Amino acid sequence: MLRQAPIVTSSPGSSSRLSSVPLRRGFGLPRASKAGRWRGLLEADDSVAVGTGLDSPVAAKSPVVEAARQVAEQLYKQPTYSYAAVEAEAEEEVVDRVWRKLDAVSRELRCVTEQEYLNGLEANRPASPRLHQLHGTVSNVVLHPHNLPSLAPPLAPPSPPRTLPPPGPPMGPQPRPEPEHEVQRHQQQHQQERHQERARFVVQPERPPPPHEVQQGVLAPDLPRLEGTAGKAEGTGQEVLLQGFNWESWKHNWFDHIAQQAQELAQMGFTTVWLPPFTDSVSEQGYMPRDLYNLNSRYGSESQLINCVRSLQQQGIKVLGDAVLNHRCAQHQGAGGVWNQFGGKMTWDERAIVGDQSEYGGRGNRSSGESFSAAPNIDHSQPFVKRDLCEWMIYLRQHVGFDGWRLDFVKGFHGSHVRDYLQSSLPQFVVGEYWDSLSYGYDGTPNHNQDAHRKRIVNWIEAAGGLATAFDITSKGIMHAVFERCEYWRLADEEGKPPGLMGWWPSRAVTFLENHDTGSTQGHWRFPHHALEQGYVYILSHPGTPTVFYDHLYDRKSEQLRHLITRLIHLRKRLGINCRSKVKILAAERDVYAAEIDGKLIMKIGPGDFAPEDASPVDCGHCWTLWEKNAA
Repeated sequence: MLRQAPIVTSSPGSSSRLSSVPLRRGFGLPRASKAGRWRGLLEADDSVAVGTGLDSPVAAKSPVVEAARQVAEQLYKQPTYSYAAVEAEAEEEVVDRVWRKLDAVSRELRCVTEQEYLNGLEANRPASPRLHQLHGTVSNVVLHPHNLPSLAPPLAPPSPPRTLPPPGPPMGPQPRPEPEHEVQRHQQQHQQERHQERARFVVQPERPPPPHEVQQGVLAPDLPRLEGTAGKAEGTGQEVLLQGFNWESWKHNWFDHIAQQAQELAQMGFTTVWLPPFTDSVSEQGYMPRDLYNLNSRYGSESQLINCVRSLQQQGIKVLGDAVLNHRCAQHQGAGGVWNQFGGKMTWDERAIVGDQSEYGGRGNRSSGESFSAAPNIDHSQPFVKRDLCEWMIYLRQHVGFDGWRLDFVKGFHGSHVRDYLQSSLPQFVVGEYWDSLSYGYDGTPNHNQDAHRKRIVNWIEAAGGLATAFDITSKGIMHAVFERCEYWRLADEEGKPPGLMGWWPSRAVTFLENHDTGSTQGHWRFPHHALEQGYVYILSHPGTPTVFYDHLYDRKSEQLRHLITRLIHLRKRLGINCRSKVKILAAERDVYAAEIDGKLIMKIGPGDFAPEDASPVDCGHCWTLWEKNAA
């Protein structure tokens, strides 16, 4: 567009005149001050000398200057630049932006493979970089209540064309649904689409497992059972148990070694031998089992195991197998590279692992006991798991010939599951390892009252239906304080009875001084070596089922302890002391403890003095003496 701008031109002696020159908008004269514009106009006219000030009297009276002033004022008011107006973008509604992002996510999901989607669900992250970008964008949008009235259903299919209403009064706008109804409708629609999408990839179990509170204490129906009659939990009551291995026994072809010692062990008076774990295992010692039906272990082959069991039984010795039921190591990797696929005859998957162990992808019920983090913990509430384990234990009873079980880490699962396994396999003797910490004082010594500790062991035995015994860990902890601090008064509780499990339920108490964990090369809780003789005098003369550790029986440094243990076992059998014998504590002082058992035997341990009446000494040693009551 052209605009005519007046320009002043003049010559000497002539009046000023205006000429029109075309000026294009946007390309006007450069911005200058008023004085600069007047000077430029007057310099073209000779009526005012250059250098004469515009404010001089001569310039003020000149008509040329006045005309130039008017023209300059008009030019000054004209714009020197032009600006093109740009229409502002319409601000996108917040909810519309959310739905647009959700549309993009939906399109992206249709391009994701099934494996990518499953990996994303397990790792709690988007399945593709594009979804990660969209996820970050959508998560930054906050739905504010003030934005809800603008909510519209962008994902709803277009409505069919409407027919014109019949002639009549003009119809006003249709009332818009309340925003809350729209929000609920879209939320329900989104949840349905999400569930349908996940159902395509996630394999749902046949039926959800029962809750933890319901499943415990309920006998699993239709479990396989061994034909015959089960023995008592304590066996014959005359049992003397030998732990027939230590932590390093796997290095020495152990099953053949024990088979060669069978006759000697029988002559010593042992009635039961506890053998080490016997299955394929990740660890050399056997406590990380893998394929339960593979009976070739570091201790020997399957045939060597069976020969060892037969050799001991031929000498009248019962054999306990060390059954690890709490956990099992997987043989294959599952989704995400997690080791949770089990091979062999028991082809379990992540459903057999408790749901508490997310590191192993467990999909079972939550654990009913304490977790063992080194391996996948088995969910014993799953019917297929319990059935498989029952069949396995029956197989071991029939094929190998085990007479009973030592159950490892029974604190990891509820005792009701142990009851089911024992009712199925009908063992002749069972002992469980319910390992728990004692209560200690501020100075680090055990408290005198350990009722809470032994009550937890009793609770487990009751949950197992009373069908199993348990190691008397309470008595072991108290004996440590007795012999380390010379505090023999600890061997009597507030009611004048033995302070451990032996004092409450002697027929279910399996007493011991040391095992492969506390002693041997591990030494986690080693018994005071100077008091080993006193310790065995105590447990072999008292009720309960006493246990002898293999290292104490074959101590290379001294054969004296083996001879003492043999004499104590023979004396116990001759006097008929059993797991239910009665104890009458005669003294429990700082430096001496004395008790009478079944009215037949009197024992004393400690450096203090004690001399009973009407009794004859039968054996003695350093800080201990045994008397046999005289016949009336």
